Order: sequence, then C-alpha cells, then structure tokens
Amino acid sequence: MLDFFISPAFAEATAQKPNAMMSFMPFILIFAVFYFLMIRPQKKKLEEEKNLLAKLGKGDEVYTKSGVLGVIQGLTDKVITLEVSDGVKMKVLRGHIAGFSAPLFETKESKGK
Repeated sequence: MLDFFISPAFAEATAQKPNAMMSFMPFILIFAVFYFLMIRPQKKKLEEEKNLLAKLGKGDEVYTKSGVLGVIQGLTDKVITLEVSDGVKMKVLRGHIAGFSAPLFETKESKGK
C-alpha cells in the first residue's frame, strides 16, 4: 500500500549509512567528561603535592596525612624526622607529609589582615 506513495528505490536511497565519526561520538564525549572531571584535577593535585615536598626544609612545621603535627628536624630523600614533642622524634616517609601546619591555625581575623 505504501508502495503507491513512496517507491522502495527512493526509500532505500534516502536511508543513509551512519557516519563512522558519529558512531564514536558518545565514547569521545565520555572520555572528555572523565578527563575534565577526574584526570585533570588529579594531575593538578599531584603536581601541587610534588611542589610541596620539594619546598620542605628543616624547621618547618608540618602535618602528616594521618594527622600528626610536628617540626622537621631532619630530611633525607625518602624519610623525614619530625619532632612531635620536646625530645620526642619520629620518622615519617616523605610522601606522607600533607602540608604546612601554619594555615591550620589561622583565624578569620588573621586572614583578613
């Protein structure tokens, strides 16, 4: 019945093959979302951590990823000696240093100055 209105040859000619690029478009979009939401921020975080570990020096007040506060007494390539109390020293792996402890104790008034 539809052959009367649309010839089968015309219907086949108008049916297009899917473009190869368009079939990969969902995968490209998913990768772009993963890159901007997961990969790029992680790279930035790792770069900041690398810069922090390069800046460490003797006498710096730092905290570890486990929450221990201390003053750096000694440095090697892999190990840092922290003084956590008067005369109490502990060795920590360099990669476990989370940051400088001074910003932890800033108050709102001192940030505004």
